[in-house]
Amino acid sequence: MKLSEKAEEILEALWIAVEEKGRGYLELDRVGVEPDDPAYAELAALAFIEVKNGSVYFRQEGKAEGRQTVRRHRLAERLMMDVLNIRGEDGDRKACQFEHLLNEGVDTKICTMLNHPSTCPHGKQIPRGECCIEAERQGDIGVVPLTELKSNQEGEIAYIQTGDSKKMQKLMAMGVLPGNRILLMQSFPTYIFRVGFSEFAIDTQMAREIFVRR
Repeated sequence: MKLSEKAEEILEALWIAVEEKGRGYLELDRVGVEPDDPAYAELAALAFIEVKNGSVYFRQEGKAEGRQTVRRHRLAERLMMDVLNIRGEDGDRKACQFEHLLNEGVDTKICTMLNHPSTCPHGKQIPRGECCIEAERQGDIGVVPLTELKSNQEGEIAYIQTGDSKKMQKLMAMGVLPGNRILLMQSFPTYIFRVGFSEFAIDTQMAREIFVRR
């Protein structure tokens, strides 16, 4: 089920008011979506919300969807900061745009790639998903820096986390690209790894910026 962007914004604002601020409802003029927007009728038709006396209330069916909407938004914020290194107002704006693309299944992949973060960049809790519970049950630590691997351990490159464009270009020239396999051959005194048929040596700081899925 794909909701309109405005409908997701309503659910997000209402979930935060009800679940995090302890309120039973949210006044229409505080939602951030115009009171006459058709998104309210869209949600009411799905029995997610009820609008009465100038306020919007959750119906039981809507709470779970609101929770997922907040989860997608906060995962998008983490993605912007941790992977794409987009911060501040620009990062918040792009996260708002990107969250609507995290349909069912995509949010799970993003969460797993980010190693199941518990909070967004603003320190707010990210509602846990089934993937988080399953990873905890299996002891799966998800994505880790290359420095967490032991010699002769192999993994799949998930992403590079650096704001230095020269470093990024250097690593990409080595073949350090998402999806490629990487084998750590040595971790002291320098990190030596193999990608494909080529071997490279880097320092500890650069190794910390390569994130690998074991």
